[in-house]
This record gives sequence, C-alpha cells and structure tokens, in this order.
Amino acid sequence: MFTGIVEELGEVTAVETLDDACRFRLRGPVVTQGAKHGDSIAVNGVCLTVVDHEGDEFTADVMAETLNRSSLGALQAGSRVNLERPMAVGERLGGHIVQGHVDGTGAILERKPSDNWEIVKISLPADLTRYVVEKGSITVDGISLTVVDAGPDYFTVSLIPTTLDLTTLGHTQPGDPVNLEVDVIAKYVERMLGDRAQGAAK
Repeated sequence: MFTGIVEELGEVTAVETLDDACRFRLRGPVVTQGAKHGDSIAVNGVCLTVVDHEGDEFTADVMAETLNRSSLGALQAGSRVNLERPMAVGERLGGHIVQGHVDGTGAILERKPSDNWEIVKISLPADLTRYVVEKGSITVDGISLTVVDAGPDYFTVSLIPTTLDLTTLGHTQPGDPVNLEVDVIAKYVERMLGDRAQGAAK
C-alpha cells in the first residue's frame, strides 16, 4: 500500500521492448536504498516489482495489460517519473490509501498558474466520474491530491509549489496522459450498497 506522497522525481534510463511487455530501468537514489528483488515501488502511481537493483537504479518488468491501461507505455529513456516506496506499518498516512492499481488514464486539459499555486484541469473517463467528488481524494500519476471541482468529464486540482517542484505535474503540458486511481473506499462502498440493494429486491 502507498500513500501518494511522492518520495522523489526519478528518471527512466532505459526501455527494453519485449514480445508482450517492456523492461524499464529507472534511477531513484532514495527509493533504491535498501531495495531488493521482489520489492514494490510505485512508478507514476503504478505498483511495479523490482527485478534487479544496482547502485541507484532498479529494473522492473511491465506486462502488456499494464502498458495498455496506464501511461507507462509512453515512457522513454529520459522521462521523469514519480517514485514512492510502500508505506511501512506504523508510519503516518500522509496522503490517502493508494493501491498502485491504475483505474484509467486522463489527460492534462488546462493549466492556470497563480502566484502561489496552479490549477490543473484533467479529463476524466466516464466510468470513473461517479467516484470523484469535490474535496475528495484522487491519485494522479501516483500523487495524492484533493479534488477542487468535479465536472461531468473532468476534475481540477490545485497544486502548491512543492508539488510542482518535486513531481512530474510540474512539467506536464496540455495533452499529456496521466494515470488515475480513484479512492478505493468509494469503490467498496458502491459494491456493498449494490449487494444490499440486490438482496432487498429478492
């Protein structure tokens, strides 16, 4: 489990295309400290498994399903990525519960800079709109954010200078894809209420 608090802005150093997958080599001096084979590291909000680790770099395999359902397929050598290790038991939950399971992708629609923050508008797939509410939590490229406005096919977030400086959202431009993970609690509530309604109808 992750919290959506990005530990560092890493970099893709190599991409190897396989028959039905890709192998990424990524640089991240912070997240590779103590890393070992089999560990999990979130890359732009996608939970990946460490296959190999050497120095400040690690390798992860990404299967076709993940490439098709996330924006990882657009990564290339030199791409910057948000990196986060799983939360250790007993630590503070700084963001919200993040699984590293991408629900869909959106695209940056608009950026409105201000003196102290920036409003970013992001497209929202139709099947995810019911999970996104004003002042609720959403994960964008692995970053735990608060929804400012929830529209019919978009949402907006307000980014402080720290988020702009330390994550990929400080560099994305209109048209760029982003990974989205909605609040898992909303999905569980929907399922439980649906099961209750079906039981009452019998």
